[in-house]
Amino acid sequence: MNTTVRKSQIATMKNFDNLFIEMTAKYCNQKCKYCYIDFPPFKKVEDFIETEIIENALKDLSNTKIKCIYLTGAEPMTHPNFNSILRLCLKKSAVCICTNGSFINEKKARFLKKVEEESTNEIFFRISLDHYDEIKNDDIRYRGAYRQAVFAVKHLMRYNFTPIITVTNYYNENQQVLWEGINKLFSDKNPGKTLIEIKQWHDKNSVVNTNIAEKIQHKLDCEYGRTLSTKGIYSCPFLSGDYRGRCGSNFKDYSKNIPLETSFCMTCIKNSTQMFGIN
Repeated sequence: MNTTVRKSQIATMKNFDNLFIEMTAKYCNQKCKYCYIDFPPFKKVEDFIETEIIENALKDLSNTKIKCIYLTGAEPMTHPNFNSILRLCLKKSAVCICTNGSFINEKKARFLKKVEEESTNEIFFRISLDHYDEIKNDDIRYRGAYRQAVFAVKHLMRYNFTPIITVTNYYNENQQVLWEGINKLFSDKNPGKTLIEIKQWHDKNSVVNTNIAEKIQHKLDCEYGRTLSTKGIYSCPFLSGDYRGRCGSNFKDYSKNIPLETSFCMTCIKNSTQMFGIN
């Protein structure tokens, strides 16, 4: 009889720098092929987080010096109270909006700059754009996604934001070629200042050996942050709603240790930077 017991590697929270707020778990206007979220096949679920939950979490964290609050999703800008939640979070720290950019036009960019100027904290953006080739990008997302993302980035640059273009390398291409192609799209608007992060694609349908023994060479999101959702506190956005990533019901009492036992954890370890946090 084999009595071998495998123990998962444990990641311990080193500092609470990042708060991820899942504005909605299932509501998005895009259905990307690589998305880690399992969307309902036929209808959209309006599962927006209540503003009161966020207010209570920020009260519980009143003595915690958070560096940045990340508004994530699915698509965070679909939230009906997005603007008021943004202003609420800016009172606490800088805010990063993780979006596909489809809700950002010239008018919205001007409004967001005005909101930022009302606060002492900054607004950052992570805009998803997965390829410099329009056909390849839209094959992953949907027809028109490429032009919407480029449109959003250029309008944000016009109002002196420097968005981080987040690329998921779905086709497993040469990263340098991919970086140069995307950089060329915006270099005329913001020469030498385009911020691009290329991430490894996680295939949620693949079978991955999660017996992690390799040394972690960089920061993990679960070591420097926690995710707030309608269902409680989780170790990272990947594991929001997954019992393996649950850390507690609120920020009065939550776990600072998390076992690295999922294929998502392996993806984070193999990437050279944090998957969600700004390095």
